[in-house]
Amino acid sequence: MTAFDAELDTSGLNCPLPILKAKKGLASLHSGQVLQVISTDPESVQDFTALCQQFGHALLETREDAGRFYFLLRKA
Repeated sequence: MTAFDAELDTSGLNCPLPILKAKKGLASLHSGQVLQVISTDPESVQDFTALCQQFGHALLETREDAGRFYFLLRKA
């Protein structure tokens, strides 16, 4: 598992809140730092892929464990 600089738990929130909170979380990081986002929204898988494509961030890892989705995003 990749190390991360900050963690954001958006469990229980539905689209678009996990994405909006992740954008805010990424804004507080420096370029190259990694944010781990935890979500329970199944739609978040495609949402975080689109977010990274749109803003040039790297989606380092996506995994699911017991109904929770984990994303590692490296800020562009």
